[in-house]
Amino acid sequence: MLVKNKLGKVLLVGAGPGPVDLMTVRAVRAVESAGALLYDALCSEEAVALAPPGCVRIQTGKRGGKPSMKQDEINRLMLRLARRGLQVVRLKGGDPSIFGRVGEEMAFLNRFGLETEVVPGVTAACAAAAQFGFPLTHRGEARRVVFTTARVEDGAVAGDWRMGGDPEATVAVYMGAEAAPAWARALMAEGRAAGTPVAAVENAGAPHARLAEMTLAELGAAPLRRGGGPLLIVVGEVAALAANRSGHHADQRAFA
Repeated sequence: MLVKNKLGKVLLVGAGPGPVDLMTVRAVRAVESAGALLYDALCSEEAVALAPPGCVRIQTGKRGGKPSMKQDEINRLMLRLARRGLQVVRLKGGDPSIFGRVGEEMAFLNRFGLETEVVPGVTAACAAAAQFGFPLTHRGEARRVVFTTARVEDGAVAGDWRMGGDPEATVAVYMGAEAAPAWARALMAEGRAAGTPVAAVENAGAPHARLAEMTLAELGAAPLRRGGGPLLIVVGEVAALAANRSGHHADQRAFA
């Protein structure tokens, strides 16, 4: 849709973990009113289908470890479309403020005088907890939650893992499957007990989501075999409360 002002508006919208019924009403309305929709690889086909006829639809990629549109190219594309007077919706999986580069995009667009709005969404950690029956905080066990990513640089896991060593912290690791053994060992080096429960959830929030349960020591011992979907790994005592709806039990480490 065209907006009345000379410059269009850019909405940075969270699509949630996948199913349309987990999107907020505001997010659905934003997509339904889009003149241009730039959507990430993790956004569901059902969410993209909410866009109106005539909407410019562009898949921007942004899938970890796979070829994707560069961030500066996405920024310039949003700017170009908004300058045409279009209402631009940048649709992101989960919540745009959690590892969604929303700060970078807002700063870029605001430098050129464009109005922006952030529409929050359900993030994967919350979706996984709701789907598999465990809380992220729990009285007497988990007083805080740490959202983090993980990568290996020069053979060692990057970042500061001291906060994750707190036995009362639930650690939700996004995009950390490949580096899992390294960061699991880093947590144990910071004092996290080897027997701390771990829940790995693939495709959190989707009907075909799958759960694998293990201990932190088991996670640190060998690479985690996985299927093809995005994987969230939750470390903490609350993970022991996960209801394994896939029909397997606590020593199940693979999704194959």
